[in-house]
Amino acid sequence: MSQVKQNDTVKVHYTGKLEDGQIFDSSLEREPIEFTLGQGQIIPGFENGLIDMKVNEKKTINIAHTEAYGEVREELFQEVPKNQLPQEIEPKVGMGLVSKNPDGTERQLRVAEVKDESIIVDANHPLAGKNLVFDVEVMEIK
Repeated sequence: MSQVKQNDTVKVHYTGKLEDGQIFDSSLEREPIEFTLGQGQIIPGFENGLIDMKVNEKKTINIAHTEAYGEVREELFQEVPKNQLPQEIEPKVGMGLVSKNPDGTERQLRVAEVKDESIIVDANHPLAGKNLVFDVEVMEIK
């Protein structure tokens, strides 16, 4: 029976959790994810945890934040005057916002703090700085 190796395309069911057990994502209610190892499509710790697994094998992968979404980077916090926000927005901590970059692409932001005249937005990935736990099952190796 074949085992997962670099450059294989795999289909995987997963449940992603924080260390406290809180689930942040799962494929169990939808199709398994399909990707090719070594293409940078998935966080490194997830890919590395699949190496040598067989079809129908289940495993729990513990991923340090350095092999997931990295450290929380202070330079990705920015203060924005409230008068630069659309008038209909009432910012609240944790609220998601979208900013347009000069090249037209969009950047996901999260409100980290609300002050009297401004807000602090955070452009870090929501899982930056967090160690992750994935329960995985290899469904197919191509």
